[in-house]
Amino acid sequence: MARTRTEADEPPADIATLSFEQALAELEGIVKALESGQGALEASVAAYQRGAALRAHCERKLAEAEQKVQAIVEGPAGLSLRDVE
Repeated sequence: MARTRTEADEPPADIATLSFEQALAELEGIVKALESGQGALEASVAAYQRGAALRAHCERKLAEAEQKVQAIVEGPAGLSLRDVE
């Protein structure tokens, strides 16, 4: 069954404004903190949820970049751009 986009699919406003690099750096910090096992359970769950949102944001940014790269096609006159839907 196909899943439709909902508001739940959208990242929190503060995450939506992050660049790919900023989101990835924060996600790496969360992963390191979770791997250390030092945090309280509730804080770890909240960090995991934020990490999941950051991961989804990074995946969206990568998909957008891939679409832009795919828009570059080589034609008879050399490289050109085509419209991306």
